[in-house]
Amino acid sequence: MSLRAGHLRTNARVRPLGMDSRRPEFAWKLQTEASEVIQTAYEIELAASEDFDSPPLWGSGRVPSDLPFGAVYGGPELESMTRYWWRVRVAWSGNGRAQPVSQWSDPDWFETGILDPVLWSAEWISGPAPSSKKDDPVLYLRGAVELSTEVVRARAYASALGWYRLFVNGHDITGDDQVPRFTPLSEVVEYQTYDVTDALRAGRNILAVAVGDGRYRGGLGLTGSRAVYGDRIGAFAQFEITLADGTTVRTQTDGAWFAGPGRITGSDPKNGERADLRIPDSDWLTGAEVPARFARAEVLPDDGHALIAEEVDRVRGVERLCATVSRAPSGAQLLDFGQNFSGVVRMRLRGPSGTVVQLTHGELLTPAGELDVKSFTDGFQFFQRDVVTLSSKPEWWQPSFTTHGFRYVEVTGLSDTIDPADVEGVVVSTDFAHTGTFESSDPRLNQLHHNVVWSVISNFTDTPTDCPTRERAGWTGDIQAFSPTAAVLVDSQAFLHRYLRNLAIEQFDDGFVPIYVPSQAPIKKSVGRTMVHYMSGAVGWSDAAVILPWTLYTYYGDLQLLARQYDSMRMRVDGMARRAAKKRRGGRYILNSGFHFGEWLRPGDNALKTIAGHMVRSPAEIATAYFAHSAAILAQAADVLGRRVDAERYRTLSAKVAAAWRDAYVHADGTVALDRQDDYVRALAFDLVRPEQRQRTVERLVELIRENGNHITTGFLSTPMLLQVLVDGGRSDVALDLLFQNTSPSWLYQVERGATTVWETWEGYKDDGYGKASHNHYAFGAVARWLTEGLAGLSPAAPGYREILIAPVLAPQLQSAGTTVDTPFGEATSRWQREGDTLVLEVTVPAGTTARIMTPWETRAVGSGNHILKGQDMAAIASA
Repeated sequence: MSLRAGHLRTNARVRPLGMDSRRPEFAWKLQTEASEVIQTAYEIELAASEDFDSPPLWGSGRVPSDLPFGAVYGGPELESMTRYWWRVRVAWSGNGRAQPVSQWSDPDWFETGILDPVLWSAEWISGPAPSSKKDDPVLYLRGAVELSTEVVRARAYASALGWYRLFVNGHDITGDDQVPRFTPLSEVVEYQTYDVTDALRAGRNILAVAVGDGRYRGGLGLTGSRAVYGDRIGAFAQFEITLADGTTVRTQTDGAWFAGPGRITGSDPKNGERADLRIPDSDWLTGAEVPARFARAEVLPDDGHALIAEEVDRVRGVERLCATVSRAPSGAQLLDFGQNFSGVVRMRLRGPSGTVVQLTHGELLTPAGELDVKSFTDGFQFFQRDVVTLSSKPEWWQPSFTTHGFRYVEVTGLSDTIDPADVEGVVVSTDFAHTGTFESSDPRLNQLHHNVVWSVISNFTDTPTDCPTRERAGWTGDIQAFSPTAAVLVDSQAFLHRYLRNLAIEQFDDGFVPIYVPSQAPIKKSVGRTMVHYMSGAVGWSDAAVILPWTLYTYYGDLQLLARQYDSMRMRVDGMARRAAKKRRGGRYILNSGFHFGEWLRPGDNALKTIAGHMVRSPAEIATAYFAHSAAILAQAADVLGRRVDAERYRTLSAKVAAAWRDAYVHADGTVALDRQDDYVRALAFDLVRPEQRQRTVERLVELIRENGNHITTGFLSTPMLLQVLVDGGRSDVALDLLFQNTSPSWLYQVERGATTVWETWEGYKDDGYGKASHNHYAFGAVARWLTEGLAGLSPAAPGYREILIAPVLAPQLQSAGTTVDTPFGEATSRWQREGDTLVLEVTVPAGTTARIMTPWETRAVGSGNHILKGQDMAAIASA
């Protein structure tokens, strides 16, 4: 019987290059064939080399712990630009008996970035100032460095005000990476670290950077406002080079570089890119002389934004899709990738010099079979269109500084029929691991799960966006409601760490949080911030400050993140308390003022009318419910962090708010608030009603569902909680009726209409057959969590899956259902199937954890390993 630690990660990432964390956090997984395994202690060593042939730089000593994550570095201060190696061994028990301490794991590494700001020597550089905000020329920059001998190690630390591409001696260092990520750009800009050792050589080296508008100068939000953060895009790059003779060389962007135009003549992150392939790239990238069209670069003044390391998996091309080619009735050629996604087209173009080719992207076709370019614009006219002027030679082309949300592309300007072999769809997303799977005997449910995953792929880009077409904004309400589902489907820990860091930067002093993060309003500009603040207190949106850290603690056991965000969480709850106390009409615990989106996008809702209505009447029944809920979560967080006084204070606050809510909104006849489905979902999910009221609350929710023909009437906020609330209330039959409903509004209606991602609205289409709103919004896809945790029955019973609950809903509509989840401990599975009159449940519990298995025929506590349970299938017997 043996065990070894593996899958080492630092700050929730594998071999991170360029970290600015001074106290990194270590995690690993236990690898063994033994069963009933529990870790009892660990020991970590950190060294300067992989072979650990010298005394370690730091050792943790033996640390009692049953968790293979959350181990925080506690040694000497880390040095900048240094690679460190670490390894771990564990004490453990198996089959109820103590075992010998494991061997050391294979060592793994992380590398620091520039930890001390005084080490930065590069300057922000740009080209000539644009004549207006509408100008969007791409900036081309070029520098050079002479090296006396061969290079043994080299790093580039680079960033941009805009999106950039980095080249060294013509080598494409960034490839199709989309960098840097969207941050509060008036305050912080992320830099990326690259290993450029192999791209440099002895002699003269050409360094080149191209910068497009990106999120800095490009169009943002519904209206496509430009130059929100500034009208001067620019680049910042510092190269740290070690030569074979031991000397070090530093070179950086400065006034000695050159700037000029190039073949990409314009770019916008939403509207598209313009390129003229007649303009050569070779003279800029590798030419011996600086191109004649270039002039000295201009050093930009320091605008006060700090540089921070990326520390999250990069946004890049993660997959390639094939296309079919057809003709629309208009004669235009149509590419169909068979999948709605976020990305760009890579295409081999050929034609006479000067030929102008247009590629217009869209999610849908009109009823007449033409590209639908209006479904997602909601009155704000824009096109996702790339325009390319051809040279005389065939060439593979791919836009660099834009992305689109699309399934279809209309191509005009080419006389020849497009060969499908000359086209690829490049899927652009965060390059994280996919951690959750689901499969069942119903292909429609499998497609539903597929659709949710693809909406995550499409929207987890440089920030968690609402859609890849319209706003492309980091709406706080969407990610608050969806984050548990994200934690099941993908390794979103580092991704959401970064989002919460941005949220804390954007948070107002009164605790309110902008409706999207980044807020698209420079913090230093008071006019823009005043407009943002008006809507910033919206419940369910601003509550992301509280709910999201708790979600990460629940699914990843992320105690360090909870501690880091605690002040932000407390500010949010205190802000609600102050606002409620000021408006005394309903008592000091009723939150009945300020703007709130409320239960956004119930079936049939008109978004603009909803907003207008909530400006007149604040939905206090919803706002107060979230006030109580966030205060309760904060009390739990305070308990976990050992803040006993705070825990008692916020527990008391939550109880008082809940009591005020009951007094105001639980009526004598047992109905709740305005007697809508979502009113009852919140009442039950947030534990707002008294125990003796719960059964009547469940019954009324069921009545409303039945009265509506087993259809949903909930919106963004309550839909993620609906099915589990019914199961907890003993009505899994009603939950299943909703899940398997296939007429609108329902999840399977979308599937049967051919959706490949999740729609923004329940309807998806207007009465005239044209598309309605975005068809790539993840919010209503939160049901995928219930497919895993409800149907397949696998959920965390303790933070980080330290204990796992297996409690499947054995749907009579299915022959089988199963899931796998790659938990912080390892892969867990739950799969059930019908075999005649017998139900068979197969469970895998990863090493280091335990599970509680609950079935209709038995409840069993088990340790790690594989388990098979069999029982009588009462549904099969009843139907016989």
